[in-house]
Amino acid sequence: MATTRPEPRQLPPRATEIIAAARALLESEGRDALTMRRLGQALGIRAPSIYKHLPGKHAVEVALIEAGLAEMGQALHHAVSDPQAPPGTGAVARVLAAYRAAALARPNLYRLAASGPLPRAELTPGLEDWAGQPWLLAAGDPVLAQAMWSFAHGMVILELDHRYPDGSDLDRTWRAGAEAFTLAASVGLARHIAANRAPGRGAET
Repeated sequence: MATTRPEPRQLPPRATEIIAAARALLESEGRDALTMRRLGQALGIRAPSIYKHLPGKHAVEVALIEAGLAEMGQALHHAVSDPQAPPGTGAVARVLAAYRAAALARPNLYRLAASGPLPRAELTPGLEDWAGQPWLLAAGDPVLAQAMWSFAHGMVILELDHRYPDGSDLDRTWRAGAEAFTLAASVGLARHIAANRAPGRGAET
């Protein structure tokens, strides 16, 4: 399993500058503000001039989605393999905590990258798989990893949308989820060991 981030496609300097301006606009005003007209205003140029460097709004969004996936993946890879992690903090809890922190730190980029259809065919090859590897590394099973990500995504969106009742202890809710998935992962590992034990061989003493 590769742990090196796939290198994103290199954009010309002017296109890179446009994407940086688009990200600033997205993070400050939200996805609805991400229009070519508003982007042109932010850059001090007319909107048609942007098309000389990028084919359109969709290309801008794809570049931002790639940035979101790359940054989230980097945070999760660090969490799952952190040699400085405090004793007693398992990989499941660290990955969930890192995911929450990264999403809440950049909510509008998170919504763009994690909500709605994903333009997989237009992303840097291997980027999505690489960004998702920490879930599998922590959970040890692809189905459990997907369930864990689904829990985390749902929790983040509900938290961003302020859908929880006032007074909800969300830190405790996240810990409860981490404990449940840690238990599920440990049960899965135990079953795997039992299934692969040689017939007739008892437990090691």
